[in-house]
Amino acid sequence: MTATGADRDAPGARAWWWWARRRSVVLDGGLALVSAVECAAEGVAFAGKAGVPDAVGAVFGFLVGSVLLVRRRWPITVVLVSIAVAPAEMGFLMGIVGLYTLAASDVPRRYTALLAGMATVAVFVVTAVEMRRDIAAQADDFDPSTWYVPVMALFMTLGLNAPPVLFGLYIGARRRLMESLRERADSLEQELSLLADRAEQRAQWARQEERRRIAREMHDVVAHRVSLMVVHAAALQAVALKDPQKAVRNAALVGDMGRQALTELREMLGVLREEAPAGVPAAVPLAAVGRAAAAAAEAAASAEGPGLGAVEDLCQQSRLAGAAVELVELGESGAYPPEVERTAYRVVQEALTNVHKHAPGAEVVVRLAHRGAEVAMQVENGPSDAGAADAGLPSGGNGLVGMKERVVRLGGAFVSGPTEAGGFKVSAVIPVREV
Repeated sequence: MTATGADRDAPGARAWWWWARRRSVVLDGGLALVSAVECAAEGVAFAGKAGVPDAVGAVFGFLVGSVLLVRRRWPITVVLVSIAVAPAEMGFLMGIVGLYTLAASDVPRRYTALLAGMATVAVFVVTAVEMRRDIAAQADDFDPSTWYVPVMALFMTLGLNAPPVLFGLYIGARRRLMESLRERADSLEQELSLLADRAEQRAQWARQEERRRIAREMHDVVAHRVSLMVVHAAALQAVALKDPQKAVRNAALVGDMGRQALTELREMLGVLREEAPAGVPAAVPLAAVGRAAAAAAEAAASAEGPGLGAVEDLCQQSRLAGAAVELVELGESGAYPPEVERTAYRVVQEALTNVHKHAPGAEVVVRLAHRGAEVAMQVENGPSDAGAADAGLPSGGNGLVGMKERVVRLGGAFVSGPTEAGGFKVSAVIPVREV
């Protein structure tokens, strides 16, 4: 009962009945042996006074003293036995060690106080009786006052019983404090482990978000430019022999679009290859990785790029590719945040790219509405012209997904789907924060 949590949970510790460690067995065995020898000697003296054989008193004392062996398992039993044999003037070592063990154990304090009080009364009575008997056997010239025997007996009793009880209470409180500190340290370690796992999850989420953002940017840059290049190349092939002048213009457009695509790709690759600024440590705490990566993704997403002012040029490029594109703008354009401008531009760009892929020759209407607190855009195309040549552009199905991710990330709404006239419509509404 006095073993601590560290003793019970020590790695590699072998259990010896109710003992947690080998040295506890040795200690309790030694104390029990000393107590048994003491009680056996005191039992012989008691047997002489009681008129019984010395051998009986020695055996009885030896058995009584051996009870100290179970002090850790049953400390109450040890104290009760020491109280019971107190009138026989034996078991003083057993009483001292038993009181210490009882006070240091997990026994409720009311039981400890009751048993300690009983032991104190028993020792006080025995001490007072023996002291009075010894005084009576003294010479007649020593006549103490009536208070002398009780006071001296009380001092001797407290000197015998108080130190083990107080020391046991101190050791028990210290052990409980150490156990509570150990449990608190374990809980803190678990919390730190959970925080590290959450930080790793945030870092993983930030990396995935950055990958998705880069994939959207690459898709928007490459898909639109290359789609127009393929459309112009198909037109160039069709008119090369019939109209050389138009073929030359289409070839120039293809070259310009290719150079624009390469320029935008170089800019994106340059951002990805940027090294960490000087003075930034190579290693950072894991908890800061998620926040830093998320902040980097946010900054990169809001970087300057094409905005709503370039939508007219975007429509003109599609017109040059042979598409009938009409731009309708409602309301007055305000000062929008860069991420709103960029997202609106990319939605229109990707919608026009899908028109070139899936509805060649279709008429397209691009609508922009500036509503103060939000900006809305809609790209609607009619059915594909059956006489228009299909450029055979591949489609991976990522365009609509990327548009929706961009819009939803800014807290907007995105809707797409076929129209009753056989065409397709893409609509998006993006809330505007003041800049």
